[in-house]
Amino acid sequence: MFKPLILYIGLRYTRAKRRTQFISFITLTSILGIALGVTALITVLSVMNGFEAELRQRILGMTSHTTISGRYGQLNNWRQLEERLQGYPHVEGSAPFVRGQVMVNADRQVSGTLLRGVLPDHEPGVSEVADNMKFGSLDDLQPGKFGIILGAELANFLGVMVGDRVTVISPQINSTPAGILPRLRRFTVVGIFQVGMYEYDRNMALTHIDDAAKLFRMGDSVTGLRLKLDDLFNAPQISRQLANELYRDYRVSDWTKAHSNFFRAIKTEKRVMFIILLLIVAVAAFNIVSTLVMVVTDKRGDIAILKTQGLTNASVMGIFIVLGGVIGVFGTLLGTLGGVLLALNVETIVPAIESFFGVQFMAADVYYISEVPSKLNWSDVYVIASMAFILSLLATLYPAWQASRVNPAEVLRYE
Repeated sequence: MFKPLILYIGLRYTRAKRRTQFISFITLTSILGIALGVTALITVLSVMNGFEAELRQRILGMTSHTTISGRYGQLNNWRQLEERLQGYPHVEGSAPFVRGQVMVNADRQVSGTLLRGVLPDHEPGVSEVADNMKFGSLDDLQPGKFGIILGAELANFLGVMVGDRVTVISPQINSTPAGILPRLRRFTVVGIFQVGMYEYDRNMALTHIDDAAKLFRMGDSVTGLRLKLDDLFNAPQISRQLANELYRDYRVSDWTKAHSNFFRAIKTEKRVMFIILLLIVAVAAFNIVSTLVMVVTDKRGDIAILKTQGLTNASVMGIFIVLGGVIGVFGTLLGTLGGVLLALNVETIVPAIESFFGVQFMAADVYYISEVPSKLNWSDVYVIASMAFILSLLATLYPAWQASRVNPAEVLRYE
């Protein structure tokens, strides 16, 4: 049998006659079901990709791509190491830092926080904190002035503003005639930053590296060097190369280790969401089963006549596979088009809906990300479209097999 005949008959069955309009309605609902499932899957994954990219940008705005620290918590020859790293492949910037846990006291409010000592002229090369200053600037950190820059949430908790003074208490101790006392120093608030991540806005403070070294009694040493790379996804590979070249004198880590649990949780959530939404596509795809079963029942006479004319069982199966495939193709194409358009315009559509109904899905005073981000990955689109089409074809196998088993003698006995 000439193959185009199978295609011709399969396509002809997609067009409704007056007595089969209900079947065509069921076919239309199957197409729309697949289209809605594919649209939802593409849109949701794009929004999740947008959130992941936004959070990664904010986290890496404060976290270095690669960190080199001393084996015992101090890096003595950091200037020589920094010169050695200048011109190193893929390294775009470096900055020394001093880090330690402290208590910050203002009036009756006390909070534990991470104090990081930085060089104001080096820090913009490895972080974005200078671009997220609400008040003041990094240049206000002067050596010997004991100025401090607080995260916005920390400053709000302590109830301080620029110009106020706070007491920083170090866990290191002083031996005095009155006994053993913790080291403390009065700092002046010279700036407030807000990067949009609670982890940093609530639990981090910055000061000049010289003042931090005095507070922690580190002398001319630092905690380590923070590096910025040209491609953050190459951080594990670059870190391994640096670790091999620097031998055992240094400890090298990268951002994937520092936040591995967080990004692993996001990937797990995306995977679970993909599976859940794919089940919606699967339900819509298997509506094709009921559609084709009804078509097979309606076309039993046609099938019997075709088989008496020499149509093989495989050809009969091919006719209904073509019919189901057409439903899957149209549903997948419509869903892909709708999903891509929706994903590319989420950041415009959501504010319009909020404005029209007078609601706000993500309040700015509750969520740091007050807008719904979206990032369309074409690889996701290809996978979703392929899965939807494959599920549609799988749904055609049972009805097509049932059609191939039609016995012409039994069907035509009473015709």
